[in-house]
Amino acid sequence: MRILANQTLAVLIDVQERLFPHMQEKAQLEDNVVKLIKILELVGVPSLITEQYKKGLGETLPSILEAFTTVPSQAMRAEKKHFSALDDDAIQLQIQQLSPKFLLIFGIESHVCVLQTAIDAKEMGFEPVVVVDAISSRKVLDKEIALARMKAEGIRLTTIEAIGFELCRVSGTDTFKAISKLIK
Repeated sequence: MRILANQTLAVLIDVQERLFPHMQEKAQLEDNVVKLIKILELVGVPSLITEQYKKGLGETLPSILEAFTTVPSQAMRAEKKHFSALDDDAIQLQIQQLSPKFLLIFGIESHVCVLQTAIDAKEMGFEPVVVVDAISSRKVLDKEIALARMKAEGIRLTTIEAIGFELCRVSGTDTFKAISKLIK
């Protein structure tokens, strides 16, 4: 099944100031998340940013928020207390109003909020797609087990480069050239 930009909503999960410093390979993760956001904007995919318990975990990283450059921004923000973004009624309503077929999921932590959101998305009839090089956990094993569980649950896994070109669909365009420059 092809993932189409006009049927996709990106869900960036909990890349927050007090949680992020504890992630594995955090510098690469930050670069990858920024790169993916820029690709999503190039192909016109809207984004929803979730923030888990902001009082305790802080705001989304400034570098991540600054990556959203489209004016007006295509990114929506929502605070949550549930681990799964889809357990939150307000977030669920926002997503349902956009009626995407695909939820492109990335962020932290792989084995908690990312995993639970992806599982719930599948159970609710969405097609969850997790971008594996744009997720992380505090421990390597937790991410590995989360990916194994996602695969067992029938959740699609992809990479930034693969999804960028899949959403772009055709070479030789300005969008293709911009994506190519980002992934090098």
